[in-house]
Amino acid sequence: MANTGFCAFCCRRKWVKRDWAIATVAITVIIAAVIIVILFFTVFSDSRNRKTSSPTFAPPSAGDFVPLTLLQSAKATGAFCLDGSLPGYHFQKGFGSGSSNWLLHIEGGGWCNSIESCNSRKGTSLGSSNYMEHQVQFSGILSQDPSQNPDFYNWNKVKLRYCDGASFAGHPESEFKNGTELFFRGQLIWEAMMNELLSLGLSKAKEALLTGCSAGGLATFIHCDDFRDQLPKDATVKCLADAGYFLDEPDILGNRTMLAFYRDVLQLQGVAKSLQQDCVGRMEPVKCIFPQEIIKNVKTPFFVVNPAYDSWQIENILVPIGSDPQGYWSSCRLSIKKCDATQIKRLQGYRDAMLKALSMFQRNEEGGMFINSCFSHCQTSYSAWHSPNSPRINNKTMAESVGDWYFNRKESKLIDCPYPCNPTCNNDDYT
Repeated sequence: MANTGFCAFCCRRKWVKRDWAIATVAITVIIAAVIIVILFFTVFSDSRNRKTSSPTFAPPSAGDFVPLTLLQSAKATGAFCLDGSLPGYHFQKGFGSGSSNWLLHIEGGGWCNSIESCNSRKGTSLGSSNYMEHQVQFSGILSQDPSQNPDFYNWNKVKLRYCDGASFAGHPESEFKNGTELFFRGQLIWEAMMNELLSLGLSKAKEALLTGCSAGGLATFIHCDDFRDQLPKDATVKCLADAGYFLDEPDILGNRTMLAFYRDVLQLQGVAKSLQQDCVGRMEPVKCIFPQEIIKNVKTPFFVVNPAYDSWQIENILVPIGSDPQGYWSSCRLSIKKCDATQIKRLQGYRDAMLKALSMFQRNEEGGMFINSCFSHCQTSYSAWHSPNSPRINNKTMAESVGDWYFNRKESKLIDCPYPCNPTCNNDDYT
């Protein structure tokens, strides 16, 4: 008879006790492994697919995305975005020593100054929560990584989404009831946001910092004292505006383009009601929206972060569209590296105007500033805040300078030398 082979022999022989013991152990191990795998995928799948309509309270790890929360209470007060949708925010709960401290950051994104521009805007995330990202990554001053955000990493942090087109300062009395279906509710959104956050724990804050970038920086100027007034009297409350110090300067043709633009915004959305009323009573209301005027009467300690060669301001205030029909500035207005000597001289003049506008504030004992010589715009919510590649003044990053000011470690009023003296600048290039 032919040899049936080793496998056939094993299958036919009788199992002894040792064989049964080995088989029992093997089966037990396999079953345990299967159970572990099933549990892992069940938990993983559940955490990936779970949806909530309220803020996430478990502190996510550094670099995690933070979900959007729509402000349901806005329905009762009519605090709507331009298109009538609910406004939103992103909330990341603090932990450890930062669990009683709060940092609010107001998103930027320009303004709309006409029915046409507001109608266009309401079809974007800057006018409707229907277009907002469901999650955003917190970085820079919002980062939870202590190596990127040494002083505020474990605070409660909130990003307020911007969808009203007037720096949270519009009023419904100015809405057009002619079928345009635009909602000018910025002031109501600000109030509804504050009420929501106060109910989540902001009302018990020990330390708080209101910040904002660009149009959000302007909103920080406008609402800083109101923010202070709503928090406990014994809390340390301060404000910081990043790239929000917009100048009332003439463009290259001598026209006051920014003044005219802001005048349209004020008239369209009734913004004057949200500005300092003593200022509005003394001068043309539009002048009271410029930070140079607002900062004179802000009682809350304030910090100004702004590049002396603010790329947005160069492109929209100094050389706005239509001011350069021959195209002489077409490259320079988008990249400072492409400016010739004559253009650089004009940019130095804009820097001089920035420093002059800040001169009175520079004497404010409770104030702070970080005015670098970079061609950039918003800086605090990105890696420029505190990283190996951050712009520095006197070897200090923005984060270190702001921390020194906020915690009263030392005076922090840093003004950079003129371009191109600072090799740490990562200058924007929009060409």
